[in-house]
This record gives sequence, C-alpha cells and structure tokens, in this order.
Amino acid sequence: MFGRDLEDTDASPADPLALLGMWLPDPADPVKPLMTLSTMGLDGYPDARTVLLSAFDGRLLRFHTDARSRKASELAAVPRATMTLVWPDAARQVVVTGDVAPEAPAEAAETYPTRSRALQLLAWLNTDELAARPAAERQAAWARFDAEHAETPLVPPSTWVGFTLAPRRVVFWRGHAEGPSNRIMYTSGEDGWSIERKAG
Repeated sequence: MFGRDLEDTDASPADPLALLGMWLPDPADPVKPLMTLSTMGLDGYPDARTVLLSAFDGRLLRFHTDARSRKASELAAVPRATMTLVWPDAARQVVVTGDVAPEAPAEAAETYPTRSRALQLLAWLNTDELAARPAAERQAAWARFDAEHAETPLVPPSTWVGFTLAPRRVVFWRGHAEGPSNRIMYTSGEDGWSIERKAG
C-alpha cells in the first residue's frame, strides 16, 4: 500500500514532505482522509476534533471549516495546530505540527464544490441556533433548504473558510507485528530538516 519507504534500516528519507506525499492518498481521489486537528483552546487547554484533510500540495496542508467555529477562533488567537492521521490496518500514523494561515477566499471557494452534497448543505445549516432546536425541526429545516436549492448547484456561504498548515515538525510511525515499531521525527530548522529516531 505504502511502498518500502520506512524500512527498519539506518537510512531515513531526507525529505519528510515527499514521504508525506507517499503516505497520503492521491490528490485526485475524491475521498478525503479524516484527521484529528488539535489546537490551543481559548481557555488554555488543548482542543481537538476530526475534520477532512482537503489537500496537500507537497508543501502545505489544507483544511476548511466555518468561520464561526471554535477552531477558527482558536486559530485566530494562536495560529498553530497539529494534524494526526492514522491508518490502523497498515499500522501507520503521521503527526504534522506547524504554523497555520488563512487561505485566500477564492482558493477556499474552489474546494466547496468538491464536497459531497451533505457537506455542502452542512456548511449552510450547521449553526448553534439550529442545533438547539428539537430533532424534528432540525430535520425539517434541512429538508426544506435542500428542496429549495435542488435545481441549482450550491455556492459556498460567506462563512466557508480555508486554512493552510506549513509543517515545522513531522513524525512518522509504523508499527511492526514481530519487532519494534519505527518512529522518525523531522524538525524544520535554518539548515533544513533534522532527523531523529524515537522510541515507538
């Protein structure tokens, strides 16, 4: 599935972003991987949630959300985050930590049509006001909005925003059923990427 990219030898790939591209699905794949996005909460405690990884262009990782969301507020206050992607069947995990910046509105808008119909609707309807209403009312509001916009493609709401993460630390982990696991940590510095092998 992943190729021979992290063998139990002393040789480690020099470029973690190239290796990350090998681990992630093909950019053309319409099914986007789920990841845990961790941020620093406004109350000083870590915060985390599962979101879609929209894209990786070989340099930056992209994700999208609602401008009114908790994570958007947290990233405005502390523009740093960690992304964790796990492939249990392959015994693999990658953790990417870096600096976050808002994506240009035009670029964010380009991603919206690639989302499923349900996620496009959710971008319009996922509000605290609707969430506070009884389940039957929520379902009715969803069905009504869907029917009202059935004839034309949905456009992104004004609250649809995107972010990019520039990696500063990338940690690859691969488990092994009959031996020690393999964990390699790459850290970005003035002289490029440093590499350390860590306990699994």
